[in-house]
Amino acid sequence: MALNFRNSHVTAWRIPLSYAAGALIVGFTVPRLAYSILPGYVSTISVNAAIGIYSAVASGMIALTGIVFSLTFVMVQFSATAYSPRLVLWIARDPVMSHSMGVFTATFLYALAALAWVDRGGSGRVPLSGTVFVIVLLIVSVIMFIFLTQRVGMLQVNRMLIFTADQGRKIIENLYPPLDTPPSQALAEIAQSPCLQTLLHHGQPRIIQEVDIPALVQIATRNGYAIELVVSVGDAAVEATPILRVFGVGTPVPEDSLRAAIRLGGERTFQQDPKYAIRLLVDIAIKALSPAINDPTTAVQALDQIEDLLIRLGRRRLEIGSFCDAARNLRLLIGFPTWDDFLSLAFDEIRFYGATSIQVMRRMKALVNGLISILPEERQPVLRHWQERLQLTVARSFPDQEDKLEASAEDRQGLGSTRRRMERS
Repeated sequence: MALNFRNSHVTAWRIPLSYAAGALIVGFTVPRLAYSILPGYVSTISVNAAIGIYSAVASGMIALTGIVFSLTFVMVQFSATAYSPRLVLWIARDPVMSHSMGVFTATFLYALAALAWVDRGGSGRVPLSGTVFVIVLLIVSVIMFIFLTQRVGMLQVNRMLIFTADQGRKIIENLYPPLDTPPSQALAEIAQSPCLQTLLHHGQPRIIQEVDIPALVQIATRNGYAIELVVSVGDAAVEATPILRVFGVGTPVPEDSLRAAIRLGGERTFQQDPKYAIRLLVDIAIKALSPAINDPTTAVQALDQIEDLLIRLGRRRLEIGSFCDAARNLRLLIGFPTWDDFLSLAFDEIRFYGATSIQVMRRMKALVNGLISILPEERQPVLRHWQERLQLTVARSFPDQEDKLEASAEDRQGLGSTRRRMERS
């Protein structure tokens, strides 16, 4: 099982800043080197023409940068309104956005820096290096602008659903082993040892984003202790919230080493949080089912992606919370969601808000019945429970008998073609 712990990540503002710094460095050093090493390499453009070109490039890039900022703002606002406010951060973090802003800023600053070398000292010369770099930056700016406009197509609902589900597919692949993998067997249990130490959170409310599992196992093994993570990845930690407990007899572990293994942040991430992708898909579905939007087809499309994630989860070993040392002594215990937890997250809210939608009910019945026919026997009991709950929801939500029969049918498109005979309540 591969668990990657990221100590830091490049924030969006650093990318344009790096481009700007690079443009200023190149703009003030390359022409100087060109004057010293290659004094004969000058452009045939006249001084007045070069000044006009550089000035036009600089002023045009400012306008283009404003367009990029406006486009980014519109994309972020649209995604927050139409889909989920939790998707805003992932749209804003699109690297094309940051790199586009950086390229446009670099072109603007380099054009200004190149102006300083035109007719420098009354020489009447225009450095060839400045002209070449400006042309290259203009071409790159046009390419980045094309990529940026293509990003608007990402706002299509199907692409947003695919993007969100792709994040879930990646974490499922990396986090969970195949279903035939036996669960870890520990020779000792945490409950047999006294609680030596409790690590509390202090400061502003933060989200548990990631846990450095190898580091915590190493700390526990080195000291002969066992560690239990009280919170789960994705939980909010407020003042005095217990984060973890250390079990054993001896000297307490330095808190700095324990805190270094827990990454906190301002929002949930997909890393080590397999429920987050389903959470976002459910958010999109229930927003589409709100009376203000009333778009059950989008909810059906979200259920398509949710079904794929549940199939992948159902074929994986979900009991991965126990981590042992080489001697099979239990060293770390982390709470991960169970199969029941995933199904409750995927079905409960959509079932509640879509209870009066024939289209949603038909799609959900097809989803549950499809999972029953595909997944192994150990996943069946909970699925059959949800099969009964869906039928009870249909019986309660549709007083008209004909509507009740329509909503009881299994249909993968919601309102496409019935795949099974209608079930009478």
